[in-house]
Amino acid sequence: MAGSSEIEWTDVTWNPVAGCTVASKGCTNCYAMRMAARLQAMGHHKYEGTTRKSGGRYVWTGRVNIDESSLSAPLEWRKPKRIFVNSMSDLFHPDVPADFVVRVWETMIACPHHHFQILTKRPDRMAEMFSQGVIEARNHIWVGTSIESSEVAERVRHLASVRGATLFISFEPLIGEIQDIDLRGIHWAIVGGESGPRARPMQEAWVERLLEICRRDDVAFFFKQWGGRNKKAAGRELHGQTFDEYPLELEA
Repeated sequence: MAGSSEIEWTDVTWNPVAGCTVASKGCTNCYAMRMAARLQAMGHHKYEGTTRKSGGRYVWTGRVNIDESSLSAPLEWRKPKRIFVNSMSDLFHPDVPADFVVRVWETMIACPHHHFQILTKRPDRMAEMFSQGVIEARNHIWVGTSIESSEVAERVRHLASVRGATLFISFEPLIGEIQDIDLRGIHWAIVGGESGPRARPMQEAWVERLLEICRRDDVAFFFKQWGGRNKKAAGRELHGQTFDEYPLELEA
């Protein structure tokens, strides 16, 4: 249902949905596909049918499973946590029913002592649901999108249209240069290189440019990792220091 996380910017993961579909080049080496394949092989019902083997690796089949039993998990955690919502899927995948998104939202609204971090590669659907009043902004519910290169930089436009929520972007895996992007109105940026056996390299100049843009547009900057085959060896220092900035509301 949920578990503690080694992801540097969160405390625990909560997965009321499992399974996904490749949305862009950043998904090619998705860690969640590999993990879902292992869980599927171990007989975890939630991951049944979500992956298949193709060309020597496991990939998403496109099947998305919802997990009713996990909805109450955050209600049981009394100590405040940062909760990454759907690390093994995308809450705004087109095959996740709108009424189930609402039920996830209701759980989050009922837990104002936590901070929920929702990351999607489909910010257009998310923005539409906000604009239609299907879901509503809350201070403790952060919404974000992934931008791995300039090819998908238009995602920021959909994200920025959401009003009243803490907005963030994950530039991970950063697989291409983003020379310029308008981050005004965005509150937080996470930057990181790809990790794992097929990791694509990230150039230092790409990271430095995003740091410049964050400073220009007053965006908190979190540098997660350099990545590579051995991400621990590569570390997460930039210019000899770590950048663990969070939006002001959480810092307070």
